[in-house]
Amino acid sequence: MILVRRGLITLAMLAASLFAQTEKTKADLIVSGGTVVTMDRLRAIVEDGAVVIKGDTILEVGSRAELEGKYRAAQTIDARGTLVLPGFVNGHTHVPMTLFRGLHDDVTLDEWLHKYIFPAEAKNVDEEFVRWGTRLAAAEQIRSGITTFADMYYFEDVVAEETKAAGMRGVLGETFIDFPAPDNKSEAEMLAYTEKFLKRWQGDPLIQAAPAPHSIYTCSRKTLQDSAALARKYKAPILIHVAEMKKEWEDSEKQNGMSPVGYLNSIGVLGPDVVAAHCIYVDETDRELLAQKQVGCVHNPSSNMMLASGVSPVPELRAAGVAVGLGTDGPAGSNNDLDLMEEMDLAAKLAKITKMSPTALNAKAVVEMATIDGAKALHMDKEIGSLEPGKKADLILISLDEPNAVPMYDIYAQLAYALKASDVETVVIGGKVVMRDRKLLTVNEEQAIQKAREYKKTIAASLGMN
Repeated sequence: MILVRRGLITLAMLAASLFAQTEKTKADLIVSGGTVVTMDRLRAIVEDGAVVIKGDTILEVGSRAELEGKYRAAQTIDARGTLVLPGFVNGHTHVPMTLFRGLHDDVTLDEWLHKYIFPAEAKNVDEEFVRWGTRLAAAEQIRSGITTFADMYYFEDVVAEETKAAGMRGVLGETFIDFPAPDNKSEAEMLAYTEKFLKRWQGDPLIQAAPAPHSIYTCSRKTLQDSAALARKYKAPILIHVAEMKKEWEDSEKQNGMSPVGYLNSIGVLGPDVVAAHCIYVDETDRELLAQKQVGCVHNPSSNMMLASGVSPVPELRAAGVAVGLGTDGPAGSNNDLDLMEEMDLAAKLAKITKMSPTALNAKAVVEMATIDGAKALHMDKEIGSLEPGKKADLILISLDEPNAVPMYDIYAQLAYALKASDVETVVIGGKVVMRDRKLLTVNEEQAIQKAREYKKTIAASLGMN
């Protein structure tokens, strides 16, 4: 009888367990046990938390005990000993330029562009160059916790193909420039290529295609207006460099009688679909105009420091109500890596030293700029930038089991000043794991590295550097 009773008890427990399992809501992935830094409106932080994901969307965020009792998932990630954050947003870069990394440094932007980069691009940039440069950049960005990036380059359709293959989210801008580019030799060709590009990627869950007029100093009024009109026809963003160097500001004052921001507004380009990279030379009137027109600005501290371009007035922009994100720029000449955690650290310290105030831009502010404010700058904050139900499941796990990670008194300070890109362990984009325990799952990293070494020889030979 004892054996029977034990058997009955065992069966009853098994039945109860199975019933409980069937009662739980189905999910695809649960990330549980970490400290969840949500970056939501309340900036809630959940110790021993969990994020529940179905498809490419977050279902719920809360305590591990509560959510594990409520959901069952085909896949789980043990996040104990990590910070769980929204994926970082790299608001401005030119990813195929990884293959020009270190080509020529320590010169002015004007000299770097006209003496080195434009000639190197004319001789080397084609679809294959762009493909391999994007693959290399995807590996580097995923490793540093970047899940979304905004790009401006040539053959952007190829950038889109490789970005999607890597499982990354991209706002990808095809460059408009008033001289023959590697992919299109005239404005008519640029318009035709970009319209086809916009049509191809409409409605894609990961890719937003966009026109990217380079700047007011390389694009005529007509080019700027035509590219903006094309963007608005397809409800696409407009990516552009704005007020990035003193010469640009001085030339605009002389030629247009107003600042670069004022000029772009006067010709009808500024609007809530514009993502403006740099925004260094923007006075109070410009800042008010940027806020009024709901333009997103992207601060690139490494780039601005490396080229001695100046310092964006980030505290004043934020105070005026402008959404300011962070970008790496580069990854050649103006910054030779794609490390957004380094940009957080530099953004805070650059503001402090230029304002001579340690409170000018704090740790929490720069973490916001890398996440939710970066999403706002790209006009994507309804989809990404925080861990909340209904948003895209883009998240990263950062290890706290490293010498530089302990002790931790303040999470935001640790993220801004102590933790490094190499501490990123796992990356999820749109519910798909693209890096797990530091192993890349969507990019052949070894192949991309080998190809980059081969390109170095070809590019150096084309410029007579061998």
